[in-house]
Formats: sequence, structure tokens, C-alpha cells
Amino acid sequence: MEETNKNQETSSRRSFLKTTAIAASAFMIVPRHVLGGPGFIAPSDRLIIAGVGAGGKGQSDIANFYKSGKADIGFLCDVHDSRAAASVKAFPKAKYYRDFRELFDKEHKNFDAVSVSTPDHSHAIIALAAMQLGKHVYVQKPLAHDIHEARALTAAAQKYKVVTQMGNQGASNDGPRQMKEWYDAGLIGDVHTVYAWTDRPVWPQGIPWSANKAEVPKDLDWDLWLGTAPYKDYVNKLVPFNWRGWWDYGTGALGDMGCHLLEAPFSMLNLKYATEVQASVGSVYVDEFKRGYFPDSCPPSSHVTLKFPKTNKTKGDVTVHWMDGGIQPERPEELEANEVFGDGGNGTLFIGTKGKMMASTYSADPRLLPLSKNKDIKVPAKFARVPGGADGHYAQWVEGCIAGYGKKELSSPFEIAGPLTEALLMANLAIRGTDVQVKNDKGRASFPGRDIKLLWDNANMKVTNFDAVNQFVKRDYRKGW
Repeated sequence: MEETNKNQETSSRRSFLKTTAIAASAFMIVPRHVLGGPGFIAPSDRLIIAGVGAGGKGQSDIANFYKSGKADIGFLCDVHDSRAAASVKAFPKAKYYRDFRELFDKEHKNFDAVSVSTPDHSHAIIALAAMQLGKHVYVQKPLAHDIHEARALTAAAQKYKVVTQMGNQGASNDGPRQMKEWYDAGLIGDVHTVYAWTDRPVWPQGIPWSANKAEVPKDLDWDLWLGTAPYKDYVNKLVPFNWRGWWDYGTGALGDMGCHLLEAPFSMLNLKYATEVQASVGSVYVDEFKRGYFPDSCPPSSHVTLKFPKTNKTKGDVTVHWMDGGIQPERPEELEANEVFGDGGNGTLFIGTKGKMMASTYSADPRLLPLSKNKDIKVPAKFARVPGGADGHYAQWVEGCIAGYGKKELSSPFEIAGPLTEALLMANLAIRGTDVQVKNDKGRASFPGRDIKLLWDNANMKVTNFDAVNQFVKRDYRKGW
């Protein structure tokens, strides 16, 4: 009886592979070595992907996995039918679900890997459920919504021995590798200070929640969209984009751009976990004298300072400055008046004991300062490049999944993406600390996060000197989630 069931399962998988979007017209499960040729991909070596979040960024993620030439899109899942429509049209043979839990329960034997491209607050619960089923996972940045989730996903990747990648495409660019080569060659000395900045948010932040209840679109499952978040009535202009500015769902400008801009400092300097953080934020005024208090919404701008302990790539602590909302560091004196700082709206600046270096978004276009120095660089390449750079980020994961856990090097596996995400979320602790109201000894409301430093106990995932912000380290999920 057991052998019969095994044969039925094998037959079912063969049938499934025949009906996927790009399955071979004739199919047999035959070992690669029998068919011969290192470039030959047997049908059994094709990666069957379930895409959870099929619209927006999910749409482009799914399309890029398909472009790798080694993946089939077997299943699509989205709570918003019209957003998923383009992917459904592109992959008409992929079975469609609204609830990822139903998809995983019914189809877990029929796919190998899961792509998660949903709002931030749903990343961890979907990814962890997939890993518990033994599925490889690709998760859009930031990896998780809070520090506890990021730490849990990092541990789960190792526990379940699955291939992981965060959607931080810049990690596969040539830029981070080139900067590591320049740094290791001593071109700018020992880096002690890093600045990263962005023109985000380009969505509303620092605003009150709308008091106008709206009708839920018929093709949107609002309850499923809320998922782990507290229940609220649907309001217009939140879905599909502006959720980024609300703490229940998004992680603000840091979550949107932080991974892209801080990947190079982390990989170049081997940064892991910060020990302390402080923040100041831009204020919204409801009248001439009174600051608006909107704790549910991320601030319109912020400047966060994180301190990282000495690593094997530095001679001492490293201070990382994060700036968003249009705030930028002072232009380096080595940069001429008409020369672009970063890429204009975004960038990263490294300050070392012997010189400076900057890059654009996704760590692209690294340059020594002054720019005249770039004519004479003669540092040999020692780090292998990812074919296709940022575009190759997808194929790298697909090939890693086919090879198996630990067989191929990836640019942003959870062992790297987890600590990077935690740093961003720790910065958000300091930002949220500016909106934790307490009463001072005179009975007036004050914002202690504005003028204190948060000290971090990494082993216990706890701020030791301002307990009020620890509520954000691990949030409470809505009942039933």
C-alpha cells in the first residue's frame, strides 16, 4: 500500500509539471547524469515556484524567476485579484489562490519554493510557514516587520536547511564587490563613519489615520490583507502602495530603501548587530505651535545614528548615519560644486582614515573621492561577480535551490539578510521611541526618544535603558494569526 501511494505521488508530480507555464512537452524524471551535459536541465531539476503576492513587485519577481530559464511558476496567490491579473494572464496554467494557508495546505507536495512579495507585516508568517514545509524561500526586503521575526527567520533557514534569498538585488551588483576590493587594498584606510541617505518616503507619512470609512473593493479580501495586523476598517489610498507609511503594515523609508543602501557597508565592513542607536525625526505641525502626534504613522523624515562594534575589517567601532525624507549629509569637500553626490536623491558615503568613497542606489557606480582618483585605480578583482548583476539576483536563487542547501553562494541569504534587516528595524525602534509619550515630573507630555540613546542587548533582543520601546521588538499578532 505504501509503495502504491508513493507511485501515485510521483505520477501526480509528473502530471503537475506537464501543466506548468513552461513545462517541457515531453517529460520523464531522469537523473541529470544519465541525460548528460552540465548545461542540460532535466524536468526534475526545474524549480516549481509558488508566488505569494503576484501584483506590483511580486509581478516583476515572478517574471524574473521565469526569465532564469530554470523555473516554472506553478501557483499564484494574492488577496487582490485585480493586482494579480497580469501575472494570472502571463501564467494561465498556474493555479490561483487567495489565501496562502490554503495553498500550502492543499498543494505543498506540488511546489519546491515560495516567493514572498507582500506588505512587510506578512513576510515572516508566510516565509516561516514555507520553510517549515521544507520549501526554499525568496522574500522581498525588508526581510521582516520586527526584530523578533527577523531573528526567527534567520534561525529557521539554518534549522530547515532551505535555500534563502532576500530581494535585495543590489547585493548581486558589481558595486559591493568592487568596493570590498578597493577597501581591502587599503585605498581609503580604515572606515569609521558611513552615511546613507534617501529621498524616500514618496508616500504620505506623519499623518493621522483617515476617519472616512470606505467600501472594500469587491476583488480585495481585506481581512486576508490585514493578516497579522490589528483589525481596522478599510480606507481609501492605503492599498496597494501607501501602507508603507503605517507602522501596522510597513517599516517606512528605512524598510523600503535601507537594505539597498546599507548592503555595501555591511558586506564591506562585516557589520552584524548594532550596540546602540539614537534618532531625531521631522515634525508635523497641526498649527503654528503644536506638534502633531501621529504614532500610527512613520515620520516624514528622520536621522538615525547606529554604532557597530569593531569587526575583523575595522580597527574600531563604526558609526552609521541613516537619513531620509530629503535630509542629506554635508557634501564632502573633495566633491566639486557641479558633481553629483551619490545619485542625487540617494547614496552612501564611506569615510576612512586615508580617504573617502561613495556609491549610488543599489551600491552602483562606486567612486573614490575626489573623482580624479578613479582614473588610476589598479586593484585586481578577487570576488566573483554575479552574472547579470541585479537581474542575476533571481537566477542565482533559482540555481541555488536546484543545487540544494549549502551548495552555491548567494548574495543575500538570511544569514546575511537577517542581521542587516535587524539593524534597520533597530533604527526604527529609535524612531518609534520619539513617539512614545510619557509624562515628565511636571505632568507635561514629552518625547524621550528625542534626546536619549537606546542601548541594545543583542542576545536577549532588548533595549536595556528605555523599556517602552521593547513593545515594538515583538508585536502581538491579531487573534487567529
